[in-house]
Amino acid sequence: MIKMVNLTPHEINFYTGDTMQFTLQPSGIVARASAQRVQIGTINGLPVYRVSYGQITGLPKPEKDTIYIVSSIVAQAVPKRTDVYIVDGTVRDEAGKIIGCTGLAHI
Repeated sequence: MIKMVNLTPHEINFYTGDTMQFTLQPSGIVARASAQRVQIGTINGLPVYRVSYGQITGLPKPEKDTIYIVSSIVAQAVPKRTDVYIVDGTVRDEAGKIIGCTGLAHI
């Protein structure tokens, strides 16, 4: 069995069809990527920035039989980490609010 560690600040509900299978609670550690913003222009008076992501905090070293679920920004910053995943397959309620996902994805 693979251990799943939620490094986001939100609980994650996993669904099969319309049935919620389980909820993965936040671990208490949040993985984050620092951002550097450089203004490169304006559009209709609004600033336009080039954003790059740098140092990652809160992401543990790889552990055997363990995966880490993180934000897409963190996952994009560490594409070579085979143990880092994001949620995939958005599930929404009748009002359109995101209530869960149907799986995981690797970037």
